[in-house]
Amino acid sequence: MQIWIDAQLYKFMQKNQKSVFEKVSAFDDETGDLHVIIDTPKNSRNKYKFDEKLGLFKLGGVLPVGHFFPFDFGYIPQTLGGDGDPLDVLVLMDEPAFVGCLIPSRLIGVIAAEQTEEGKTETNDRLIAVASNSRVHKDIKSINDINSVLIEEIEHFFVSYNEAKGKKFKLLGRFGAQKAKRIIEEGMKFSSKKVKGKSKK
Repeated sequence: MQIWIDAQLYKFMQKNQKSVFEKVSAFDDETGDLHVIIDTPKNSRNKYKFDEKLGLFKLGGVLPVGHFFPFDFGYIPQTLGGDGDPLDVLVLMDEPAFVGCLIPSRLIGVIAAEQTEEGKTETNDRLIAVASNSRVHKDIKSINDINSVLIEEIEHFFVSYNEAKGKKFKLLGRFGAQKAKRIIEEGMKFSSKKVKGKSKK
């Protein structure tokens, strides 16, 4: 009887155990900084992705020769977007971080977009933030403060990156921090509903 109870307890603990990345909130309660977990560093051709079941990052794909991430790319914990994945964020910072690094950031805007694959279209916005400790980008307070050539290159990267994966990426416009924060708040609600749904099973 005791062995059966121990086995059931072990299964329960495995099912409910969270990795350290899943314990991080979307915003810092004290500073209000946005929490971004980097999954792909700047200049990397490798695209990494967090595996919830394994509780670690694994290689998700490799970009073609000549393609690489222009800045550190990551996601906001405790959020979900229209594609069912955590909300993506491009983080402007001075030097590349590493996979799994938590970057306190200042939200400055969003590149609104739609992604189409196999005839199915869904929202896939790209949030833009600046690392709170950045020296090079410290004066950027809004997406409108980014050099026009640079923001166009960032948009071009997302279009070509998705084309390489057989997806169509349609740009819908650039918006400020207020709209970006509303997107995150919606993403937090979607994530909360998903967690509650799992707990009922």
